[in-house]
This record gives sequence, C-alpha cells and structure tokens, in this order.
Amino acid sequence: MRISLVELLATGKIILADGATGTNYFALGLTSGEPPEFWLDSHPERVTGLHQQFVDAGADIILTNTFGANRHRLKLHNAQARTYELAKRAAELAREVADVCTRPVVVAGSVGPTGELFDPLGALTPAEAIDTFEEQIRGLKDGGADVAWIETMSAVEEVQSAAQAAINVGMPYVATCSFDTAGRTMMGLKPDQLAAVFAGLAVPPIAMGANCGVGASDILVTALEMSASADNAHIALVTKGNCGIPRFEGIEIKYSGTPELMAKYSEMAVNAGVRIVGGCCGTSPEHLAAMRHAIDNHTLGERPTIESIITNIGPLTNKPPTDIDPNRRKSRRS
Repeated sequence: MRISLVELLATGKIILADGATGTNYFALGLTSGEPPEFWLDSHPERVTGLHQQFVDAGADIILTNTFGANRHRLKLHNAQARTYELAKRAAELAREVADVCTRPVVVAGSVGPTGELFDPLGALTPAEAIDTFEEQIRGLKDGGADVAWIETMSAVEEVQSAAQAAINVGMPYVATCSFDTAGRTMMGLKPDQLAAVFAGLAVPPIAMGANCGVGASDILVTALEMSASADNAHIALVTKGNCGIPRFEGIEIKYSGTPELMAKYSEMAVNAGVRIVGGCCGTSPEHLAAMRHAIDNHTLGERPTIESIITNIGPLTNKPPTDIDPNRRKSRRS
C-alpha cells in the first residue's frame, strides 16, 4: 500500500523509521571496506530481507541501501559511473517490500554525504555537489522512492546542496544532521540552527532532525534543543539515534543499547515533540520491535529534562547545553 510521507504525517500518528543498515549487514557477512551498495548486485535477497525484517518489526519508513551511492564515494571503488543504476536498483528492491505490505510503508531514499570538503577547505563546490546529489536522487525517484532522506550531514553547504538537488528533481525531502562533536556537527552547526539552513530554499523539508551521533541520550538532548525552531518553522521533527554507545569486544564493535533502552528512548523522544522516531547504528529489528510496542502503548508525558534523560537512558557523552527551556512542553502532532 503506497502512501506519501506527508499523508502519513497527516494521520497524526507517531511514525517509526527503520534501524541500522551497515551494522546489520556486518552481522549478515558484510566485510570491512566492502561497499554495502554492491550487495544490490551480489546479495539482493539480504537487502530485501533486512527491509522485510524492519517492516515486520513495525517500521513505517524503510531507508534504501544508498547511503554512499554518490559518485564521490563510489569512485573509491571505481564505480562512480554506476551511481544512477545503483540508486534506482536500491529503490526498486525497497519498493518490492513496501508494495506487498498490507499497511502503508514509505520508501525513503537514503542520501549520505559525499565525504568531500567544500571550497575553500576542499575542492567541492555547491554546483558540483548539487549535480552529484541530483544524479543519485534521480535514480532513487525513478526506482520508486517516495522521499529523499538526506542524512548524517555535517556542513551547511552540503545540506543545502542535497536539499536543492531534491527540489530540482521534484522529490520531497527529509534532512538530518549528526551532532556528534560537542553537541554540534563536525562543521560547527548547532541543533537550533538547522531550521534556518532551509530558509532560502523554494521548498522546505517535510521533516528535519538528527541521526547517528554519539548515543541515545545525546540525541534526545539534541531534540530538546531543536524542537522550538522546528515548531516555529512548522517542520516535523525526526530523531534516528544510535543504539546506545559503541564499544569494542575483541575486534568487533558492539552497541550497549538493549531493546528496553531503545523503547524508553522512543517514549522520551515522543515526549520531546519528535514525530518520526527511528534507530541508527546498532539498531536491529529486535530493537525496532520494542520501539514499535513502546510507541503504540505510550501516553504523552512531560517534556524530558537533561536530568531525566540521564536517569532513564544513561550519561551524556557531550557536555549538556545550558540554554534549554525546562518549562517548555511541545505537544503539536501535525
């Protein structure tokens, strides 16, 4: 059953996005240095299998296997000429899973950063970035994606370029950044500044927010910082947090989050005003099922405080901000 993200948001329900791609692929046999996008050729059944597991766990949104499917990342594997082809194939595989589901499932075309620095720190220009993202997003659109899901961004110029590319291609879009460096993105953007990034664009995002970062506790604080500006801009808020904190166990990276922790994170995200809740690195279908159950059985509570986040989810990695209004409660659901 096909539905747009705008239509899904209009229902007023809390929407569940899916979990991790990369870390779940590693559990399925992906090796270090192997591009996940190449599984679209070699192991399409594993790609659709993970989509299906997330749908079975209750996901309303599934992200395509295209985080690195842009010419700059693919050129590291001499596959830059395959950008459009891989993006289109990824959307087609996700579409197959969504279309046989008896409830609405949105296919979101994952658009990650190029890995390049913008001029004057690097050689990338806005024009080249826009062209790069247009190629990828056009493939996603032609393959059947419903929305471009711009994620894990750091630089304002890159967010704007990807957003403009989506607008040029005629795709609605969502944009999230990773606030993983002392509460800011690596390039210095603060959570409460994200809404202003889209002010000069002809079309605003359907939703904006944060993904990845340094853990579930920190992304909840980010949501608190972001909620006022998102509300003022009439943009839905999204968080897709990591499953706890990563740690090495031998040569493998494991995430500390349990299904119970991610369920509590989901409840607190909703209380913070988040409309779209999901998981990033380390989030398995089992975690997502617990999140689905928590959201479906949740009664809206008080807006979280930094203290309640630390008590319920765990300590912060970043130093907490001092300018969050503890008395502000957000209850908008549309």
